[in-house]
Amino acid sequence: MRTVAPETLTDMLLSLSGPDTDPRVQEVLSALVRHLHSFAKEVGLTHDEWRKGLELLTRAGEISDGERNEFVLFSDVLGLSSLVDMINSPKGCTSSSVLGPFHILGAPPLPVGGDMIGDNEGPQVVVQGHVRDQNGAPIAGAVIELWQTADNGLYSGQDPEQPEYNLRLAMTTGADGRYAVSTIRPAPYMVPTDGPAGDILNATGRHAWRPSHLHFIVQAPGYRSLVTEVFPSDDPYLDEDAVFGVRSDLVMEYKPGERASLAPDIAARDRLDDDFSLVDFDFVLPPA
Repeated sequence: MRTVAPETLTDMLLSLSGPDTDPRVQEVLSALVRHLHSFAKEVGLTHDEWRKGLELLTRAGEISDGERNEFVLFSDVLGLSSLVDMINSPKGCTSSSVLGPFHILGAPPLPVGGDMIGDNEGPQVVVQGHVRDQNGAPIAGAVIELWQTADNGLYSGQDPEQPEYNLRLAMTTGADGRYAVSTIRPAPYMVPTDGPAGDILNATGRHAWRPSHLHFIVQAPGYRSLVTEVFPSDDPYLDEDAVFGVRSDLVMEYKPGERASLAPDIAARDRLDDDFSLVDFDFVLPPA
């Protein structure tokens, strides 16, 4: 170690891995170390800048809890989440998109056609579609998690005025692979800027706005799980998403709804406003 130098440190560190190291672990960590060391040398990283980076990570840990994950937000605003999604999205299937920092486990079950509007204000919409395989066949028993913002642009867990698990559900498809729910249109919102991820946005003059969207996780035995978002075509931030989550196949259309055309299992059909909208969106899953 007495001969360690900027030119030798990287290879010296990587040579310390033991013979039982998993090959994939070695590949990933080796690349990470090489890029980190190259980054530090390229920019001539100072002690103050190094400490500032550690402070950002420390603050991210302090601000993260069961309802907000600042490390996920870091990954989102730096484009890493979307890059990983795009690398791992198989062709011919629904694209992955960012999980976001506000997913909460344990969403309450809701039957197909169930109502999620409740006491929520905002334009009403029925969202429906099917979960299919790559051959177009319906997937029975797929579990869909859906979560979204309220009309004020906040998620339950962020907003103390919202009930626990407001505008969150878990729904299981039947033999026809169909899902359907009545809800409200989510609102565009700004990602949190009160933490270290916000510091990065502010330091680089970037806005924090996201287009409105519905979050989905779709899982079925024998198929790869899908984490994604669906965005309306008329949103003003569709091409300016702060976390790069929009994909062309994830854009939906809000169409004027017709009560007479709704399926009988839409629980809120007789309570919907006359100007409610309808969204049809299918998900295609690849085999596991």
